[in-house]
Amino acid sequence: MSLEAEKAALRRLVRAGRKSMKLASPDAAERAAQLFLETGPPPPAVVALYNPMGAELDPAPLARRLAARGVVLALPEVRAEGAPLVFVKAADLQAEVDPGLVFTPLIAFDAHGGRLGQGGGFYDRTMAERRAAAPNPPLFIGLAYAGQEVARVPVGPHDQRLDGVLTETAYVSFA
Repeated sequence: MSLEAEKAALRRLVRAGRKSMKLASPDAAERAAQLFLETGPPPPAVVALYNPMGAELDPAPLARRLAARGVVLALPEVRAEGAPLVFVKAADLQAEVDPGLVFTPLIAFDAHGGRLGQGGGFYDRTMAERRAAAPNPPLFIGLAYAGQEVARVPVGPHDQRLDGVLTETAYVSFA
């Protein structure tokens, strides 16, 4: 089976299960947000989150808690197909910012920081660019349900690993 076929099969499998996870744990996002503040790294001045699609774990509870601590919230923006993401202030979508922490959505993750995304490569390109260009690149932390962990995420030469993952049950650092 090719790498792309393996990824597509895993996407289908986990997406189907993620809907059940969302229904079974309606408070998962609240629990993840609290866990991050208790056990995660100290939040930097600017943190990027995302607008959830489908049954992705909603970062809104985390955003509320971070904003209450004075953290500037940012959102990813696609400016060009095949290009890395640009981050803009959530409160002013015209203002570009450089987050010190980027929460990434994902389909699946593994215990080694492997991340399976939607397949567009936007976060992989962004991670590669930010890690290569910055002396202190941002942390990239996946936000997911614990049930999205798989034994192994198939990875290719352009796939980037996460620095950590936050679920409703734990924050795990891969650094």
